[in-house]
Formats: sequence, structure tokens, C-alpha cells
Amino acid sequence: MYKVNGDFNCSSNQLTSLEGAPKEVGGGFYCYKNKLTSLKGAPKEVGGDFYCSFNQLTSLEGAPKEVGNSFYCSDNQLTSLEGAPKEVGGGFYCSYNQLTSLEGAPKEVSFSFDCSYNQLTSLEGSPKEVGGNFYCSFNQLTSLEGAPKEVGGNFWCTDNQLTSLEGSPKEVGGNFYCYDNPGPSGKGFTEDDVRKVCNVKGEIYV
Repeated sequence: MYKVNGDFNCSSNQLTSLEGAPKEVGGGFYCYKNKLTSLKGAPKEVGGDFYCSFNQLTSLEGAPKEVGNSFYCSDNQLTSLEGAPKEVGGGFYCSYNQLTSLEGAPKEVSFSFDCSYNQLTSLEGSPKEVGGNFYCSFNQLTSLEGAPKEVGGNFWCTDNQLTSLEGSPKEVGGNFYCYDNPGPSGKGFTEDDVRKVCNVKGEIYV
């Protein structure tokens, strides 16, 4: 077991395993653009970012339990977030995967949460609070049930199959984007539809 005080970068090396990696990293840990199918052997604690995007991961089992800044696992083959860190100090980015569920996601995210471009039919399991933006566009959502209760930045749910906005956040600190959805009558949503279910501080784009 050994510790690295700064960053550890093993990206773009055609790695198939993280066995032998440090157990603790004070800065960021970068293992993107490899051929990893598993995070077994990854550090248990990372003080900065953890970046495992652009691999062939099907699971997050083995990921660090604590990440001080942001966690990037986009552009993999993930079908589940089980094994993800319980706490991240920054954002959580899991877009461009094959997720059908958000179960296993962190409960609180200080910055943004991006689960766009997946195969989600539900937002159950998503964080309860997101400090930055929340992106769930380009999925197969028919409902917003399970969405965070509070979003500090913008809320994006465009390009889904939403016929209702029930379950949307109670409060959005930025803008609310919900265009390119069928809405209740096949003609999309109105600004009034959004205002009825959510206190939006910024603009509404329908």
C-alpha cells in the first residue's frame, strides 16, 4: 500500500487493469482512454478528480469511496451506478453510457450531475440535492419522478418522452429546459405547466 501526494496519471496506456495503483491519492487520479473493464485496484481515497471516462467499464465496483472533487465515468458501457462513491466534493458525470437506472448514485452532489445520453426510463436513485446543473436529456423518460428536490443551477430534461412534469424539482435556482418532449397532449409543455410544479428562479424554455 502506498500513497501519492499529488496527481497520478495513467491515461492513454491501453491498460486493462488498475492492479498496482496507489491506494491513496492526494490530487487527481486519471485513468481515462484505456481498455479497462473494471475499477478493481483503484485508490480508496482521491483528494481531487477521479477520471475513468473512455474505457469499457460495465460496472463501478472498485471505485473510490470518497472523491474530493468531481467523478467522471462518462463514455463507458455502464448499465448501473452501483459501486459509485457515496460522497463527491464536485460534480458527477455519467453521460454516454447504457444506464437504465440511477440507483447507486451519490445522494448529494456539490456541483453538477450529468446523466444525459443513456437509456433511463426513471430518475429514481438520483441525488436529492444538486448544487450545480442537472442534466437528464436524451433518455427515455416518461416522468420526472425521483428527480432531485433542489437544483442550484439549471435543470435540463429535453429530448425525452415526458408527458407529465410530476416529480420535477421543487426549486430550480437557474433555468428550466423541457423542450422536445410530447407533453400532455402531444404539443409539448407550456410555461404554466412548469410553474405549477416548480419554483424556477431563472427562465423557462419549452
